[in-house]
Amino acid sequence: MKAPLDTRERILSTARELFHANSYSDIGIKQICDTARVQKGSFYHFFPSKRDLALAVIEDMAEEWAQGFVKEAFDQTLPPMERLDYLIDAAYYWQKAAKDIEGRMPGCLFGNLVLEVSTRDDILRAKLSAVLDKTKSRFEETLIDGVAAGAMAPLDTDLTAQAMLAYLEGMILLAKSRNEPELIAKLGPALKGIRIELCH
Repeated sequence: MKAPLDTRERILSTARELFHANSYSDIGIKQICDTARVQKGSFYHFFPSKRDLALAVIEDMAEEWAQGFVKEAFDQTLPPMERLDYLIDAAYYWQKAAKDIEGRMPGCLFGNLVLEVSTRDDILRAKLSAVLDKTKSRFEETLIDGVAAGAMAPLDTDLTAQAMLAYLEGMILLAKSRNEPELIAKLGPALKGIRIELCH
C-alpha cells in the first residue's frame, strides 16, 4: 500500500504534466485520478478542489524552479550579464528537450496558466502573479549588481526587470506558437539590451 505522501506526490506530478501538456480547463479530476491511479476519495483527502490542486502545482513547480535552474542562472557569484545568458540557455535547452521527447514545446506552465485563468479566477491569478513577481525580483537583483559593477549604466531597475520578464515570457510564447525552441536561442540575446531609463 502506498504511503499518503506518495499518493499526494503522484497526484501533484500527474496534474502538473497534464496541465502543462494540455489546457487546465480541459483536464478534469477524473482524468487526473485515472492517470495517477488513485481513487477520488484519495484526491479529495489531499485537495478539496481542482483549484486547490492547481495552487499546489504552482507552488510545487515554483519551488522546483527556485531551487533549480533559476537559482543556478541567478547565482550571485556569476557576473550579472552572464546570469542573463545562463537563463536564456536554460530556457532554450529545457524547451528543446521537451520538444525532442513530446514533439512539441510545452511553453512556460506559469505563462500558460496566466493566459488561461487570469480573467476567470482571481485566486489563481494572484498566485501566478506572486510567482512572476519573484522572478522579476531576480532580474532586478541582477540589474542592481550590474549597475554597481559598472557593467551597465544606471537605469530604472524595477521597470527594466519587468520589461525583461515580459520579453522572456513573450519570447517563449512566440516560440511555442511556432513549436520552434530555436527561436529562444535567436531572440534571447536581445534580452540584455532592454533598458528603461530613470525618470528625473
